[in-house]
Amino acid sequence: MTSAQPAAVIVLAAGEGTRMKSATPKVLHTLAGRSMVGHALAAAQGLNPERIAVVVRFERDKVAHHVLEILPDAVIVDQDDVPGTGRAVQCAVSVLDATIHAAEAAANSGSTQNPLPLSDGLSGPVVVVSGDVPMLDAETLAELLDAHVTDGNAVTVLTTELRDATGYGRIVREGDGSVAGIVEHKDATPEQLEIREINSGTYVFDSAVLRRALGSVDRNNAQGEVYLTDVLALARAEGGAVRAVRTDDPWLVEGANDRAQMSVLRAEFNRRITEFWMKEGVTIVDPATTWIDVQVELEQDVTILPGTQLFGETVVRTGAVVGPDTTLENVVIESNATV
Repeated sequence: MTSAQPAAVIVLAAGEGTRMKSATPKVLHTLAGRSMVGHALAAAQGLNPERIAVVVRFERDKVAHHVLEILPDAVIVDQDDVPGTGRAVQCAVSVLDATIHAAEAAANSGSTQNPLPLSDGLSGPVVVVSGDVPMLDAETLAELLDAHVTDGNAVTVLTTELRDATGYGRIVREGDGSVAGIVEHKDATPEQLEIREINSGTYVFDSAVLRRALGSVDRNNAQGEVYLTDVLALARAEGGAVRAVRTDDPWLVEGANDRAQMSVLRAEFNRRITEFWMKEGVTIVDPATTWIDVQVELEQDVTILPGTQLFGETVVRTGAVVGPDTTLENVVIESNATV
């Protein structure tokens, strides 16, 4: 895990997700025992940030309540009517700056002598992640943050390569490998559409660069939105280093826009969970019909028979046999038991 500590992690969770065709906000749909935003929060907590902010809008109260159940110290940020990820992050930076200024003012109020001047607010790296990318983990975020700090970058973006990059922003690189910018699919030229390296929507920004650039971003694009990706070009114009860290595992940055994509993500996530436990000494007779939540704990020499579902914080101890066709939720199965 990284030794660097981000000033904040900003989780973008304001979208409606209309293609889900659901009254439930997209980020509250679940897989592997957590909501999508719950997975994002778990990854964010793994960085031990000073603050975690979650930007909300659609079904605001429902999402905020869920987030605060998971993480009571989270800062809830309301996005206004201005669309775009850039605007969402700008709202978050403004609220976080105000939170820091309030804390500084409170500290000064107890002393009448030599009060400390107020800071600019956030200082240090700021990580931005999407609330609908559930397989992104803390280890990958730590690698991104380490690269950002070690290289002294203004912006560092997580990327991957896809055979079909339709719909994704493309990474445009200079001859030396640095990132010239990100072009959204709808704004790309035919040549740029041939690029297979895509933007994951996960970034680390220098907080001062981010604050300045967001003040200059406009909505002059095909979608009339404030693009967060425009910050990269503005950072370069200042002379800052903009680089990419590429993951060879596209699943880590895969989002879900509809129920079909959710089912594909669930299956892959579950495949990885069952594979992990088998490598830890658990016998899973039929992984294709075995479903295990991410918080389940299994000990060595447990046997899981076909058709078994283990949900919540279930614990199965050494030598126990569970199944077939058994569903357990939030229970403890003792050693050598048969269920």
